[in-house]
Amino acid sequence: MTDPEPVHHLAQVNIARLKYPLDSPQLKDFVDGLDPVNAVADASDGFVWRLQSDSGNATDIAFLGDAWLIVNMSVWRDADALTAFMYRGRHRELLARRRQWFERPGDAVTALWWVPAGHRPDVAEAEERLLHLRAHGPTPYAFTLRNSFPAQEGSEVSRSA
Repeated sequence: MTDPEPVHHLAQVNIARLKYPLDSPQLKDFVDGLDPVNAVADASDGFVWRLQSDSGNATDIAFLGDAWLIVNMSVWRDADALTAFMYRGRHRELLARRRQWFERPGDAVTALWWVPAGHRPDVAEAEERLLHLRAHGPTPYAFTLRNSFPAQEGSEVSRSA
């Protein structure tokens, strides 16, 4: 007997402010690691979707009107699947070096939220979720891995939840 299809999936957005231009020698290792890390994500158990442009990644997609911010957004079956990808292999290696390439954040740079299965969030939705998390802390509308909430029955969680 197979498990029923999930009603919700977990969306995540994370941003980083570059220390150097993407084409600089200082970011070569990071840029060279994008395609291999994205390939691992795409093949990971529980992976559903990721934001990408024609380049195959999302480094050229604007976020919050800031040219020095890069965005990563994806949808996963659940938090366990996302966590398994984040803290293993090549992604973990790049994550360990993030201070070489990105400024230290002053505000939250990662937000998670539940979406109906099949929904693909856009950048405006991700911006709204991240800004909501920054303003209100973790809520069912936008949360963190450390302070998460269960998926809500029905459709998308409203801000008032």
